[in-house]
Amino acid sequence: MTQTATQNVVEITTFKLASGVSPDHYISLSKTTNAFVENSPGFIFRRLSSGDDGYWTDTVIWTDLNAAKTAFEAFPKQGFAQDIMAAIDGDTLKMRHETIHNTQGPSADQ
Repeated sequence: MTQTATQNVVEITTFKLASGVSPDHYISLSKTTNAFVENSPGFIFRRLSSGDDGYWTDTVIWTDLNAAKTAFEAFPKQGFAQDIMAAIDGDTLKMRHETIHNTQGPSADQ
């Protein structure tokens, strides 16, 4: 389905874990952010994944760029933010926003 009425946005954050941080510990920390993300206006979907190269990807779908930016600005003010950021190798952290032009699959109508 081609997105025409609404220009949903995907937020893609990639990073490596900080030295000494185990995957299980990071996953546990990440779950502490779930309520904030789920309750942020414009939230649609989120997925956390990791690859054999040591990089992690946190993918969030938002209704629009404004919703993504509003959540981004509120994130550092949350109680969990300091622990999450300390668990990430800041030198590897990259975030970008892209407009979704086409979606296929069960979430295509979102």
